[in-house]
Amino acid sequence: MQQHNVLILDFGSQYTQLIARRVRELNIYCEIHPYNKLPKNSNEFKAVILSGSPSSVRSEDPPHPDLSEIRGKKPLLAVCYGAQYLAHFSGGLVGQSNTREYGRANLSFVKNDEVFLEGIAIGSQVWMSHSDTIKELPTGGLRLASTHDVENAAYKIEGEDTYAIQFHPEVYHSTDGKQLLENFLVKIAGVAQTFTPDSFAETTIRDIKAKVGEDKVVLGLSGGVDSTVAAVLLHKAIGSNLHCIFVNNGLLRKNEFTDVLKQYEGMGLNVKGVDASERFMKALAGLSDPEEKRKAIGNAFIEVFDAEANQITDAKWLAQGTIYPDVIESVSVNGGPSATIKSHHNVGGLPDFMKLKIVEPLRMIFKDEVRRVGASLGIDKELLGRHPFPGPGLAIRILGDITPEKVAILQEVDAVFINGLKDSGLYDKVWQAGAILLPVNSVGVMGDERTYEKVVALRAVESTDGMTADWVNLPYEFLQKTSNDIINKVKGVNRVVYDISSKPPATIEWE
Repeated sequence: MQQHNVLILDFGSQYTQLIARRVRELNIYCEIHPYNKLPKNSNEFKAVILSGSPSSVRSEDPPHPDLSEIRGKKPLLAVCYGAQYLAHFSGGLVGQSNTREYGRANLSFVKNDEVFLEGIAIGSQVWMSHSDTIKELPTGGLRLASTHDVENAAYKIEGEDTYAIQFHPEVYHSTDGKQLLENFLVKIAGVAQTFTPDSFAETTIRDIKAKVGEDKVVLGLSGGVDSTVAAVLLHKAIGSNLHCIFVNNGLLRKNEFTDVLKQYEGMGLNVKGVDASERFMKALAGLSDPEEKRKAIGNAFIEVFDAEANQITDAKWLAQGTIYPDVIESVSVNGGPSATIKSHHNVGGLPDFMKLKIVEPLRMIFKDEVRRVGASLGIDKELLGRHPFPGPGLAIRILGDITPEKVAILQEVDAVFINGLKDSGLYDKVWQAGAILLPVNSVGVMGDERTYEKVVALRAVESTDGMTADWVNLPYEFLQKTSNDIINKVKGVNRVVYDISSKPPATIEWE
């Protein structure tokens, strides 16, 4: 990426990814890196943001980065823990709050002559999430804003472009948070708002050409948005040297293998379909643990791609549709302090036996950004509007062990649900939907006879990037009809439930 604009140092906050989302919404490129692993090119970034953290600066071993090459040399914005960190280690005082400081608060004082606070007035709502508070400002500190309970809600260091806030501007509940970030990044740091879908596509195509050259690339297509956009970017960069492979892992939706191959006809891509369903089923035999299933599927994909790549003369690269949330959730932002949520089958590198290098054109952008890039490339709207589908397929929507019989049941249930959403005009109002086969049976009655059959859960969520999500309030009439259709049409299912959990605390997929 040529535009190294904003560096976000992650101290392990659950909100760090939201900071990145808000910065990207300003058409400004940013990257998240662990506080203790500054990137080698950190001098290229025009501004730095310090995230919050579950840690306390008053603990025995708090996160303590070396900011000697940043502070006073680059515009710096410290959020929550970052603000406490600057105070604690620069002559101020941080202590335990007398009252709980979580949730909504309103600014009771705002220093109006500060560019940092332009457009923000007394009464503006902010979101607090901390148990420590800044009792005394650091050396050179000037108070900029307060709430009723937090005197030092915002401050600056005189003589520096260093600003600190005790609240979280990145969350939805801080009503003027985006304005504050824009004030800091654009008006104070002078960062250009040039990170657009067109600029990303242009830069990425140029980078792929420089990185890959005349080498041949193997890309694993899934039929989804991410791998399709990655394929078009690669195709524009290297043309016929791109070899796309669509693998049937036996865990796809009903008729998806043939439907996806047909979908790519006319796009100019070189696509080969490979049916490896037996290999995947064998790899999954007897596995019930979600992580073990994901890793088994990842290994099987690698084996298939390695075998196919060996049939292509001079293939040197494996391309993947990895996106930023995959990286964040799998490897905790390059090995940083944030919690690992789950492994993703296409994150984490290749085994030594596989002699291919990895190219991931979308690795640093979010799902909604991928869609905008796809639109700028002229990809069909219907394809770009397709719901996300997990790389491991139905394996992580079947709780417990995987058998061909369970897959067949879930494929039928999923088809009823997804086709029902489309027929009812609800599909485009949902970000992602799917069915989950539960590892329990329930008693039912059909035709005056007792049944003891499977239970399925339906899941539909709304989101923008998959980092957070809320369940969709589907009409009762739709749920009633879908439940009846599933039970009447899918043999082996006698009970349907609807998942009304949000992310967090739940994840979108059950495994």
